[in-house]
This record gives sequence, structure tokens and C-alpha cells, in this order.
Amino acid sequence: MADPINTTNAPAQEFIILGLTQDGKQFRPSDWAERLCGVMSCFRPEGTGGRNAHLQYSPYVLPTMINGVRSVVVNEALRGLDPLAYHFVLNFAKDNGLQVIDACLVPEKNASKP
Repeated sequence: MADPINTTNAPAQEFIILGLTQDGKQFRPSDWAERLCGVMSCFRPEGTGGRNAHLQYSPYVLPTMINGVRSVVVNEALRGLDPLAYHFVLNFAKDNGLQVIDACLVPEKNASKP
């Protein structure tokens, strides 16, 4: 079983696939992020999701918008859960010439300390 996302005080390691090609052009189709996340929706921590899990995105692969660009945030925990799924997402970005950015969660300034 993979560790749940962000269970320690350490920031979660993530990478972001931007909907921009290496030469800066917008990637098409416009719903590519939702499609990719839909395919990856079954990859989730054990015991989560419930009856309607197929209607929810995986917490490891989530669509988002960054500066008006459709993007996908991928949590590194996916590698521990299913290495083939992790490599599928990476290869999707590589095969389509998409920009990939390493990232991590940054705590908010006003977050209370334990």
C-alpha cells in the first residue's frame, strides 16, 4: 500500500505537466488534462474512493490551471503505488513534447505551527 499524500510535515514532491509544447504552443485538444486525469482516476490510495470512485480524479493526478494554461499536477507518490502508471504519465508528456516542471507544496505564510 502506498503512503497517503502528505502525511508528514515534509512537502509533497510533485511535478507539473503544462499544456504548452517545448516551443511554447498551446497543446490541443483543449480538454487534454481532464482526459489524462480521467484515465488515471483508478490510481488512488487503498481504501479510498468508495462506491463512486470512478467519478472522481485520483489524488495523485489532478487537472489544474496555471496562469491560464491547462496543466496536470502529478504527485510522486504515484511512483510507489504503480510505477507503470507513473511512467505512462511521464511518457505522455515526453511523447507530446509538453513542458514538465518539478514542484513541491509550499506551506502558506499564515499556517499555524504544530
